[in-house]
Amino acid sequence: LHTLGGLQYLGLELPEDRYGAILRYQTDHDEAGRATSCGPRTSRLMVKVLLEEVQRLAIPVLTSATVIKLLHQRDENGEDRVAGAILATGHRAHNPWGLAIVTAPNVVLATGGPGELYRDSVYPHKCFGSLGLALEEGLTLTNLTESQFGIGTPRSTFPWNLSGTYVQVIPYIYSVDAGGNEYNFLADYYRTTQELASNIFRKGYQWPFHATRVIDFGSSLLDMAVAQEQQSGRQVFMDFNRNPEPVPGDLPFSLDRLDDDVRAYLENNDALAPSPIKRLQRMNPLSISLYKMHGYDLTTQPLQFAMNNQHMNGGIEVDIWGQTSLPGCFAVGEVAGTHGVTRPGGAALNAGQVFAVRLARFIGCTQKRNIDGDIAQLAAPALASIREIITQAHDNGTGMPLSVVREKIQARMSDHAGFICHADKVRRATRDALLLNEFVQRHGLAIKHVGEVSELFMWRHMALTSAAVLTQLTHYIDAGGGSRGARIILDGDGNSIPQTRNGFCDAWCFRSERTEDKKDKLLIHYCNGTFHVRKAPVREFPIIRGIWFEKNWPGFLNGTIYQPQDK
Repeated sequence: LHTLGGLQYLGLELPEDRYGAILRYQTDHDEAGRATSCGPRTSRLMVKVLLEEVQRLAIPVLTSATVIKLLHQRDENGEDRVAGAILATGHRAHNPWGLAIVTAPNVVLATGGPGELYRDSVYPHKCFGSLGLALEEGLTLTNLTESQFGIGTPRSTFPWNLSGTYVQVIPYIYSVDAGGNEYNFLADYYRTTQELASNIFRKGYQWPFHATRVIDFGSSLLDMAVAQEQQSGRQVFMDFNRNPEPVPGDLPFSLDRLDDDVRAYLENNDALAPSPIKRLQRMNPLSISLYKMHGYDLTTQPLQFAMNNQHMNGGIEVDIWGQTSLPGCFAVGEVAGTHGVTRPGGAALNAGQVFAVRLARFIGCTQKRNIDGDIAQLAAPALASIREIITQAHDNGTGMPLSVVREKIQARMSDHAGFICHADKVRRATRDALLLNEFVQRHGLAIKHVGEVSELFMWRHMALTSAAVLTQLTHYIDAGGGSRGARIILDGDGNSIPQTRNGFCDAWCFRSERTEDKKDKLLIHYCNGTFHVRKAPVREFPIIRGIWFEKNWPGFLNGTIYQPQDK
């Protein structure tokens, strides 16, 4: 609550009713209406008010700087801990490679998700995250098998999720082949026009693909259908000027023929206008303005979209204070593995705010220390490694160009580790990813200019990240793991078969999630060129009833709340 209140205090204008209550709505994996919004640019507005506070406090900010290596130091107990970082910057006045050293007793990784992993992605370009850096530095990562995928406009145009009111206004969704022929393809999957229209609506708050919603004509059957059209070479569109076309042999679309929850939502929001665009103008006019800013007028033209990768739910393993397996190194936001299999929409933003406050308190109360010793000596091993990598890459005749490694990684991840995974194909993709990572480590990548140093390290890290994701995914599948969250594991011997209007779809036979897999998380770390995967029990939810004021107040006063419970 205080992080939400803090954002409001800093100037984030969350909508309220006349009594001062924050307006809320239902979002992904949410049955209670736990979300609020300032419109389609909420996260940008959050960053704006936080950055303005950073500037007000005169906190130094290094621009055009990317961490490529962490510094390590032994503490008084001989334990390895972080001691700072080496950065690649755009400033080469002091050294030809634009490197910088920052010493610090604590380093917080808040770099977002690995947006460059997938070809089909709604991340903005050049979102690399720091999972590869974490693996390279020996940190433990968790649940890299868990991601989010859903419908959105492609990166080649304006990458954006088509969730919320974009689909709650129930636009017409269709595909077009190379000859310009139009297909009402969803009519091949849903039994009635009412069922089809109601499931388009439900993508508003069931936006991420979810394996269980493929069954019983659920909303994720739409995602499978869109992917099938893409694989057939067709382009998929939504048209806000047309209501859905009917299922053959059924009644036409009507606002009077919708599932009860869908009809009630539109009615409660005074959105019973005759066309999708008029309903959108009523419910969320800012969503129309957003696309118009990027050259798309939803009032006059249909919008092309596709299935895309959107979020990494796994990430770096952290404790309850956000500290990683490397003491002094913290992770927060999407890069931290705190979001679970089916995180509610917006929980990444909330977790980022809450963990940022928690780790700041933890650092302020327990982690104040100095970096001792000679800085040149401290940084020498890391700098030697960096120098070797850059020297090898510069005009490297045998190295792989950055564009080639990008294409290989993104194609493999989108084709074999997307939301549809074939149990018998993931292992081969893993082998190829491991071979690529080995090639990168042994022969290096190739750059033409020192201005590419930052991306050189980012793509080395992405090769490592891709290999880690696929290694953990193979481990999970080979151990009998089934479909959960945003991945469906197709297997001819599976125990679940989706139905469409035309009957059972045997090609989509899949494994269901096993109950025993819900009790564990998968951990992975990288050591001496080898990945090590193991299971660990998920963290137990604290027993709230066992927390009493008088009993627990001293822990807050004397700081023992920051100590591990076993101590």
